[in-house]
Amino acid sequence: MTLRDAALAIFQAALESGHVRSLLQRAVCLDGSRLAAGSAAFDLAGIRRLLVLGAGKASGAMAQSLEEMLGDRIAEGLVVVKDGYRAPTKRVRLLEAAHPIPDERGARAARELLALARNARADDLVVVLISGGGSALTPAPVPPITLAEKRALTEQFLAAGATVSELNVVRKHCSQFKGGQLAKAAAPAPVVSLILSDVIGDAPDVVASGPTAPDETTFADALAVVERFGLRDRIPTSVVRRLEQGARGEISETPKPRDPLFDRVTNHIIGNNRMVVEAAETRARQLGFNTHLRTRALQGEAQEVARQFADLARGIRMNGKPVSPPACVIAGGETTVTVRGRGKGGRCQEFCLAGALGLHGMPDVFVLAAGTDGSDGPTDAAGATADGETVSRAARRGLDASAGLAENDSFGFFSALGDLVITGPTNTNLLDLYLLLVGPLPQK
Repeated sequence: MTLRDAALAIFQAALESGHVRSLLQRAVCLDGSRLAAGSAAFDLAGIRRLLVLGAGKASGAMAQSLEEMLGDRIAEGLVVVKDGYRAPTKRVRLLEAAHPIPDERGARAARELLALARNARADDLVVVLISGGGSALTPAPVPPITLAEKRALTEQFLAAGATVSELNVVRKHCSQFKGGQLAKAAAPAPVVSLILSDVIGDAPDVVASGPTAPDETTFADALAVVERFGLRDRIPTSVVRRLEQGARGEISETPKPRDPLFDRVTNHIIGNNRMVVEAAETRARQLGFNTHLRTRALQGEAQEVARQFADLARGIRMNGKPVSPPACVIAGGETTVTVRGRGKGGRCQEFCLAGALGLHGMPDVFVLAAGTDGSDGPTDAAGATADGETVSRAARRGLDASAGLAENDSFGFFSALGDLVITGPTNTNLLDLYLLLVGPLPQK
């Protein structure tokens, strides 16, 4: 076994912990005609129609698992997933759309989901399946904001290094779907949302911009995010105008926590990054590593976080702190990238490229960073790996690690080295996993 083998085994165990079928089976129970979902329970004998709606990278797999449990009790359904994230379903239609930059297919899907919700009656039951990616997959801009302007808004915030939570504050206040508005469309029907959290803190109003959750933020908050990133003069004028009108009270706010419509809405987190981190810790210990949980709320600029991990590696090697070798440092969360170059990559790949520079020349060290959803930025890789020899190995192939980092071209760099982590669609989405292994290898 090598450090690379160990890191990949730990990551695989983390992925398996987020398997959607087992998470649904824990959250949903059908006993005769009694359906328990999260903290809510219903007698299906008194339900006219059970509708299934959803959006997110994992919503297809969630729909498949729910169908296996409920079968033809589901009257109708529709979920929208990222391209390639399909699952075989019979009662629930699956539509594909673009992510992370929204497209017209997503806009059509959002309109169909809203139409289904508006047709629900008080004696129906609406089950909503939500996972990360749902925001981009359901663009429903409020006129006169156009889809092209919504795309431009998303591109500007992602390039500026905004977190998903920050971007979603703005998106909720420019949408007909997000910020509790899908639940509002379904009222007075009872709504149960089953949510896979891909956000730090697991707030239901942040995952996929909270289509069925009361919105804790305001137009003023959205304007503050725009100002924080200096984007007022760069995002579409129609967006700025709407946010300003809302902040002045000229436009109605998104539904808030005390709105009576949420009396019949239940939002239940069925999976989060804690499961991923705990599974990683367990597998690392089984392999003989001493583990140290860095955090489940990792965030910040990917390059800076990588430098912190390099410093950790030095501390472990020099004085066995915060954990003695053989060591496995584990973190869950999601970093960000401020795009300054013209390359291609993602936050996990950029973390590993910066990590390779920080670990250069250090023996018996290895880092892996990957998204549990199988996609990192606009690439087909989940992430990458690096060690103390990565920079030298790259140089022998004519690759300059520093230049690659300056151009934000981590994908091209690791693709040439064969050090990308490629899983394909995992049909789950529980944030990222970051691993630092410091040898020597455990003795078995």
